[in-house]
Amino acid sequence: MTAEYPVLVVDDDNVSRRVIENVLRHAGIAAVSVAGGNEALFWLETNKTSLVLLDLIMPPPDGYQVLSELRAHENGADIPVVVLTGVASDEEVSRAFEAGADDFVRKPFRAAELVARIRGQLRLRSYIEALAQKEKDAQVVLELTQALASSLDFRQILFTVVQRVADVARVNRCSIVLVQGDVGQVAATSDNEDLFNLSIQLDRYPEIRKVVDSGKPLIIENVTTHPLLEVVRDKLPVSELTSLVLVPIGYEGTSMGVLVLRAAARIHLGDHEMNIAQTVANATAIALRNAHVIKNLQDQTEQVSHARVKAERRLQMLKRYAAFFEAGADGVIVTDLDGQILFTNARARSITGFSETALRGRKVDELVTEVDRPRMSEVQAGFAKGSFLQSVDVQVQRSDGQQVVLSINFSGVLREEGAVLMSFRDVTPERTVEAQLRQTKDFLERVIDSSANAIISIDMHGRVQLFNRAAERCLGRTADQMIGRAHIFDFFPKEEAEAIVRMLQQGEEGASISDHSAQVIVDSGELAPVTSSAALIHDDGQRIGAVVILTDLRDRLRMEAQLAAAQEELESRERQAIIAELAGAAAHELNQPLTSVMGYAELLKRKFQHDSSALSAVDVIMSEAERMAEIVRKIGKITRYETKSYVGAAKILDLDRASDGVSLDDERGDDGTHA
Repeated sequence: MTAEYPVLVVDDDNVSRRVIENVLRHAGIAAVSVAGGNEALFWLETNKTSLVLLDLIMPPPDGYQVLSELRAHENGADIPVVVLTGVASDEEVSRAFEAGADDFVRKPFRAAELVARIRGQLRLRSYIEALAQKEKDAQVVLELTQALASSLDFRQILFTVVQRVADVARVNRCSIVLVQGDVGQVAATSDNEDLFNLSIQLDRYPEIRKVVDSGKPLIIENVTTHPLLEVVRDKLPVSELTSLVLVPIGYEGTSMGVLVLRAAARIHLGDHEMNIAQTVANATAIALRNAHVIKNLQDQTEQVSHARVKAERRLQMLKRYAAFFEAGADGVIVTDLDGQILFTNARARSITGFSETALRGRKVDELVTEVDRPRMSEVQAGFAKGSFLQSVDVQVQRSDGQQVVLSINFSGVLREEGAVLMSFRDVTPERTVEAQLRQTKDFLERVIDSSANAIISIDMHGRVQLFNRAAERCLGRTADQMIGRAHIFDFFPKEEAEAIVRMLQQGEEGASISDHSAQVIVDSGELAPVTSSAALIHDDGQRIGAVVILTDLRDRLRMEAQLAAAQEELESRERQAIIAELAGAAAHELNQPLTSVMGYAELLKRKFQHDSSALSAVDVIMSEAERMAEIVRKIGKITRYETKSYVGAAKILDLDRASDGVSLDDERGDDGTHA
């Protein structure tokens, strides 16, 4: 006998547990072992077992206590328990049976005996469950056949039948289809109470036609391959339909219709389930025959409502429920299917500010504001179709002109009486707070996205939860690419990521990393310099993640390099200006001595006109003085005409340009002397 769930072994002795596990494993029985009573009870809270093998003598709680608690618990009352005991006394064994044990094995035990007793208990439990299932199925069949034989609303009875058959057979839909000639008529469907008296053409349902003609059940395990459905396969809702089981409904050899079971998965019905379905089909056929249900169903589609009958029913309904609704903490309004108010309780009148007289007879959509009136009209239109929405928020104009927000639930519990039940609460404060929270959230999101720094939030596993626009610019990746998908190791080098992970795992409240020079991996795969700060995020004292703030240093470093180059150029030009100023001052100071030298040389030349050797020396002095004067003139021209202001008094020197094209007249001063 193979157990559906593992056997739970409870023994405080490690050796015993290992021996038992080996014995059960060799016998093909799965087992789980625990070392004590508390562990066993805890394990059973969340797991299922086919049998408990329980040692009696253990540290508290001992086996007797475990047995008592197990049997007192709803989920443990039916679990077979085989106790292990090394105590030889019959009194202890009797005590175990009184506590709820099903069998016992004395220690030391023989493996064959232990396995045999376990399998015996498993077989016994299987027999009990099978008998219980058969009893349950018989009860279902009895219930359905009795219902079919009753004189109650037959339409409701058929709906109950198909619902119970769908539950027992574990299928998605069960329907009763009645057949007259080439036309079928859906009498009831398990998943839609309103789907009845629907005519169908049997040429689109060859499987129904075959069962009606043959009077035999038909099982179609796969509608996508069955040859019978080839001609209509393109019309089948394949996504919702995989298997079909059809059982004929007949009386005294006359086919009246088909019980149709549909499933989105493969249907596996045994003989027992098929017998139940056939029994229900036969009982349905008898009931249909006796009650002439076909005509009754046709008549139901032609029902004519009378205003007087409806009014009487409504009056009786309101009298029946008035006292109950009046004491309710929520506002209650009862309307007809057209939305006309029939009844209001005290709380409804308090919330709206209107009296009973002012409300009765009005349309409920007249109470809501112009903005929500189309919404309310749409909701009311669904009443006749059986659509009743939950938690609909609308704005209502009170009698004093104040607008309040109501959360309304609509119920079809009074639909048979032709009425709709509305219960509502004033949720204006809650919705105001929610709106403020949304505004705050939107504001914080805008602030985060407006930050010049990259802001990244991660959870305790290092996965990205927030990624602002600055982070997108810094890393070159979008928030959609990162949030919920990327890990901190995807954009931080290993050492940096590990430091943040350590803070997540080991840091206490207030732990942080501040102004840390780091690098990040951008979309190109390159490393970019950043300043990194990180801090833990706590919620109610529990670490839930961390926030990382990055300052991209690339632009700053580029600006610093440009500034350094400009500073260097400025200093170079200042040095040149100083040289130019010095050159100008030197030229000014040298002009006077050179004038004296050249003047005295002229005098000497006249004095030594007849002395060739002295005249030759004077000519050399004159030539060298002229050459020096030419240099001084060039320096003077540079400082006078070829400098321009750069910063303050600084000058830019260009010797070649300044000296090019200077004429003799230009080189003379206003007095005719050299400048």
